[in-house]
Amino acid sequence: MADFVASIDQGTTSTRAMIFNHAGEVMGRHQLEHQQILPQAGWVEHNPVEIWERTASVLTTALNSTGLGSIDLAALGITNQRETTLVWNKHTGRPYYNAIVWQDTRTDRIASALDRDGRGDVIRRKAGLPPATYFSGGKIQWILENIDGVRRDAENGEAVFGTTDSWLLWNLTGGVDGGVHVTDVTNASRTMLMNLETLDWDDELLGFFGVPRQMLPQIRPSSSPEPYGVTQLSGPVRGEVPLTGDLGDQQAAMVGQVCLEAGEAKNTYGTGNFLLLNTGEDLVRSKNGLLTTVCYQFADNKPVYALEGSIAVTGSAVQWLRDQLGIISGAAESEDLARQVPDSGGMYFVPAFSGLFAPYWRSDARGAIVGMSRFNTNAHLARATLEAICYQSREVVEAMEADSGVHLEVLKVDGGITANKLCMQIQADTLGVDVVKPVVAETTALGAAYAAGLAVGFWKDADDLRQNWLEDERWSSSITEQQRAEGFSGWKKAVQRTLDWVDVS
Repeated sequence: MADFVASIDQGTTSTRAMIFNHAGEVMGRHQLEHQQILPQAGWVEHNPVEIWERTASVLTTALNSTGLGSIDLAALGITNQRETTLVWNKHTGRPYYNAIVWQDTRTDRIASALDRDGRGDVIRRKAGLPPATYFSGGKIQWILENIDGVRRDAENGEAVFGTTDSWLLWNLTGGVDGGVHVTDVTNASRTMLMNLETLDWDDELLGFFGVPRQMLPQIRPSSSPEPYGVTQLSGPVRGEVPLTGDLGDQQAAMVGQVCLEAGEAKNTYGTGNFLLLNTGEDLVRSKNGLLTTVCYQFADNKPVYALEGSIAVTGSAVQWLRDQLGIISGAAESEDLARQVPDSGGMYFVPAFSGLFAPYWRSDARGAIVGMSRFNTNAHLARATLEAICYQSREVVEAMEADSGVHLEVLKVDGGITANKLCMQIQADTLGVDVVKPVVAETTALGAAYAAGLAVGFWKDADDLRQNWLEDERWSSSITEQQRAEGFSGWKKAVQRTLDWVDVS
């Protein structure tokens, strides 16, 4: 058998390819950013063609840089930004419109209408999700209603929908020349269109959004011994590498962190924060503002479910300090700036740029900086930004404990912001539990590789994966319970100042 497994991690701000050996060690990588298109307030788009070109490029470069070729790869897995919505013509390969990103809020009136007339309760029961701008269903509806010719072509079977995993799988396996149109259960569970119990598209839910069934991809397991397809690219991957793993990014991180038993949890710090708790084969319906989602499905086994707390803006708040305010030149500088002060000086920053996700689900909220005085500096704002990341995560942890009855003893963390040691210390202080980072922090890409490798026997079972997990750093709380409570109380007051800002009725 070949000695390596590769994965593609198609994220919100960049796409990267990574190559792993059997020990889960990174043997090669390459990463490229793509453009963030912001046509108007609340709209966020990506160019699907650019994303595909970046994907082909990073995969080729990662292999070239390590001197490897397709013959060295046992399998290829994909993980992706979830909910981001693409519609393209399967005969020409051309997208009808830019990809509408998960952060986009243009569908706020669609989401509000669903809740007003009772359809929202059906979506919660069947799909495990609240009606929100976050998910794909409303985005598909918007494209069908606003882009000329799409509905006609969808009803004729020419226009097809996919999240970015489907778009990449279609292109990787030949595109217009026989590309497969598939997705996996984790991505499908983020559309508001899939029934969590049947793991199939639901006709009643499709009717809510006016989505023709024929435009939807086939739903497959997250790890499949029967490949979704094989690569059809020129260059170093022309040898037809089997595509056997497909997971939404946060579920991939669960697999990468080896959170494969009920009660295990992780928090991924990326553009947003996503905290998931494995609930096993039990479908736990949240009463505290969380999502019920598919965690993964391996081969023909029963699906494993999760509770998820999705936070829209965390790492992108640091980007905002860099790109919009210009007070830092790079993400790493946020830690240096924040360390110049011992606390935020009474300032709170609630980065509700796209409304508030879990546990509030308030699309009417908008960002606010409160508690300022002339004493405050840009260093206080930088620290308040890091605190916002951690306070939002605490709110999700509390909701998760209320829903599951499981008290969090330790939090596994991954993602780019975990390189910020001050932020991780603040997280431990805010939660009052230990925060632990693994040696391989790129757990999203690793999880996609694990899913692909398990399918072909490269890794034998979960115990094989657990042997690869090694602790790198650990942070423990350094503040008193009173300090923790006072800080969180101020945060809760700050959140209230963001609500009812936008009229979405």
